[in-house]
Amino acid sequence: MNSKSCMACILLAVTPSLLGQGRPSNSGMDGLPAYSPRQQVSGTIRNSGSALAGLMTAWEAGFKKLQPDITFDDSLLSGDAAIGSLEAGAADLAPNGREPVLTEFLSFAEVFQNDGPFQVTVATGAYEALGRTWAQVIFVNKDNPLTQLTMKQLDQIFGAGRTGTYDGYKWVSANARPKSENIRTWGQLGLAGDWADKPIQTYGYAPTGMSNFFELTVFHGGTTWNENLKQYVETDAKQATFRAGTTAQMMEDLSRDRYGIAWAGLAHAKGIPGVKAVALAISAAGPFLLCNEQTVRSRTYPLTRSIFIQLNRPPHTAIEPRLKEFLLYILSREGQEAVANQGEYLPLAPAELAKQRAALE
Repeated sequence: MNSKSCMACILLAVTPSLLGQGRPSNSGMDGLPAYSPRQQVSGTIRNSGSALAGLMTAWEAGFKKLQPDITFDDSLLSGDAAIGSLEAGAADLAPNGREPVLTEFLSFAEVFQNDGPFQVTVATGAYEALGRTWAQVIFVNKDNPLTQLTMKQLDQIFGAGRTGTYDGYKWVSANARPKSENIRTWGQLGLAGDWADKPIQTYGYAPTGMSNFFELTVFHGGTTWNENLKQYVETDAKQATFRAGTTAQMMEDLSRDRYGIAWAGLAHAKGIPGVKAVALAISAAGPFLLCNEQTVRSRTYPLTRSIFIQLNRPPHTAIEPRLKEFLLYILSREGQEAVANQGEYLPLAPAELAKQRAALE
């Protein structure tokens, strides 16, 4: 992007219609297909991974009312055990609140001789609830005149030159980029005056499922970060130690750093008046959107996240009927009403739900 077009992106007024402000007027549930069993099934479904904040229990209870010959054998202690349980043959389905990391892709390929787990998106992540696969938000200091960024600019700010990226566990050169494309000063984003020559200080997460999502989505599977990145861990996470910088500290640090930029969740900025969110777009053509319930629910916000059920489905094979029926139930009006009732994750938008149902065939 040249400096003229970049400056236009920065100076474009972000109107309420662009941002999609406000809450949706209805949930859209009436347009979702009701569950209609294609066949009656029986047997046990073994689930191992995340409890998804009670969603698995709700889905199982609803499914059993319509498929009474099904039983469930659950080990829902952690999403970190999801893919390992599939590999060990201890699970049929693996609910998970994050995407696989490289080592999981590698081990899955070694065990099953295919490229990775088959992933069914069963809900949309939260827009502000902590611990619920929240959408990621870009923050700057409140004094910064910047209002919006493209995904390419995020890559250029937070990433670094690279010779390739990962596609699953395979190294590819399609998304390589030179160091000369890095953005390291605010002037490169069109800011003038005192801002023009000031270096950009980046803030973000230490390696977690959140940073893995950022690498997959913003860096296209790259793993090379800006050399000045200051890393933090979730305030109440098990990674936190007495001396560790936490997300609460990160937002406080950003509020005192006029030239900083961070990625975190909406909830992390609550009570921190010295920071503001930046609108994002897939490309310079827009629209530029802030993270809110409507833009995450519609999945138009670029850093919206997903909730998955993962399974071993070799290419060109059918899903076992009992598993397919359960997945069709989850991807039905009744299944998505359970998501809405849970109140933290969001139901799938109709187009995404139709896409996921089609992928089961």
